[in-house]
Amino acid sequence: MRLFAALSLLLAVLAAPSAFAASSLQGDGGVSEFYAWTGKVKGKPGRLLRQEPLPEKLVLENAASGTRLLYTSTDGLGGKDRVVVSGDLFLPKGDPPKGGWPLLAWAHGTVGVADVCAPSWAGRSPRDKTYLAFWLARGYAVVASDYQGLGVAGGHPYLATRPAAYSMLDAVRAVQKGGFPVSRRVVLIGQSQGGGAAFATAAYAPAYAPELDIRGTVATGTPYFSPEAQTVLQAARPRDAVDPTLGYNLLIHSLLEQIDPGFRLEDYVADAALPLARKAGTGCFGDLARGVLQEGWTFNRTYRIDPAERMLPAYALMGYPTLTIPTPIFMGTGANDRDVPPGMQLSLAADACRAGSTIQSHIYPGLDHSGAVNGSTKESSAFVEAVFAGKPVAGNCKALPTPPPA
Repeated sequence: MRLFAALSLLLAVLAAPSAFAASSLQGDGGVSEFYAWTGKVKGKPGRLLRQEPLPEKLVLENAASGTRLLYTSTDGLGGKDRVVVSGDLFLPKGDPPKGGWPLLAWAHGTVGVADVCAPSWAGRSPRDKTYLAFWLARGYAVVASDYQGLGVAGGHPYLATRPAAYSMLDAVRAVQKGGFPVSRRVVLIGQSQGGGAAFATAAYAPAYAPELDIRGTVATGTPYFSPEAQTVLQAARPRDAVDPTLGYNLLIHSLLEQIDPGFRLEDYVADAALPLARKAGTGCFGDLARGVLQEGWTFNRTYRIDPAERMLPAYALMGYPTLTIPTPIFMGTGANDRDVPPGMQLSLAADACRAGSTIQSHIYPGLDHSGAVNGSTKESSAFVEAVFAGKPVAGNCKALPTPPPA
């Protein structure tokens, strides 16, 4: 009954006009004029609006070029209005093969919700630079969406899967129709928030972008907000311990603001913690995590009232429309992952298997949330090569790995 009530509330607030117009946590501004589109946004989604060369410092190793993009998409919260989304495209060195460079659509992990956190503006972490350079060196082009609301005006619906999926699919459309030497075939890849975005993109693609030739998905550190997985997550994050993953909660407040006009941060967050919580609108995830550690914040000290009930509509937006995915999915899990516990990720793999999806699930001993990204490339590169070539990929649904002991 609680979930039904939450979904009813969700439908009501999404129907309310301009639910996020007066938001305090949406983090607009601080980027260049490139991101500000003043014209009408109409027509089919996935239309390239403009492009410019990335600054040299943002061009990835092993890339011949980096291009900042602005393109049209569909508002993933309401599902109808057109929005503008930013991102970038990296092309490998050398001459493209016939048909163009095989295209990877990269979905980034948590960076924050402020515009200045958008990867096409701020750049990428050393981990992601290494990972994307790995693929570029092997002759893959990489298109990367910033996701709805990052870089451009409007709130970023943090962890909501449909906005991220639409942004991803329209980034692919934009570069495939934009005169770039990239293939019609595409593989989705993502980590953490981006692992969920990549999984969701594969799920939404048949209805939203059926013309795209998606061959498969690589997802690492993939969240899964089922009731059972939520239990696993809460058990992994003690409420009386200082934990930098509390920063994720602080970012989810911004999504709640967008869908629930009555949400007030000060009703739930303790007075002393309000300055840190409000940094979600101006700083990036690293700032929040460092603030939690430096000031010794725990869940119990941060909240005057547990916001779990109020956040149910936000969690409802973090799910997947279906677990029956028509193309194979590679899932990589670090055995020491504390951000998205292995039990949560393996629960998703098991449920997707039961739904009839082809899942190739791998667990990596000794690796944490970040370590699984580059630690999985031996197996994931073989997977990507196979699906691009049209070769059958075997799943391991009958012998999925098991979560390590707690």
